[in-house]
Amino acid sequence: MTTTNLIGLNRNGAEDLAAQLNDLLANYQVLYMNVRGFHWNIKGVDFFELHTKFEEIYNVLLEKVDEIAERVLTLGQQPLHAFSDYLQLSQIQQAINISSGADGIDSLLEGYQVLIAKQRQILNAAGELGDEGTAALMSDYLSQQEKESWMLAAYRGRGA
Repeated sequence: MTTTNLIGLNRNGAEDLAAQLNDLLANYQVLYMNVRGFHWNIKGVDFFELHTKFEEIYNVLLEKVDEIAERVLTLGQQPLHAFSDYLQLSQIQQAINISSGADGIDSLLEGYQVLIAKQRQILNAAGELGDEGTAALMSDYLSQQEKESWMLAAYRGRGA
């Protein structure tokens, strides 16, 4: 039996990396549902602006959910697909019945902090494994979410 997988990565390393990606996937799924809820339930003077912004964000999150799951498959593993698994693994907690724009943004910023930390860890692990595909994905996600975090914090009147 060969020690590398279909794409030439160390089998054990790829398995470990896929487990980290499944953990990330769980966090993305919970954050995605949270932001859907913010979009649906937002009220107040910033309704039109934030209703649109939350929709933009949840569409981006959904795209990343698919990319992460497909990366797990590319590494030769199976992505988690039960919401019960997501809730059990996710560090991001469910945000229920949030209708305040400020509370939604604050919750989103907390979620981004979790994702950013996990993606940095995965980026490092992918680099050590020589997995450029996963590293590139994490690098792209990090740069996007760092900028989005700065912008949302500025919207809330806070510094980075």
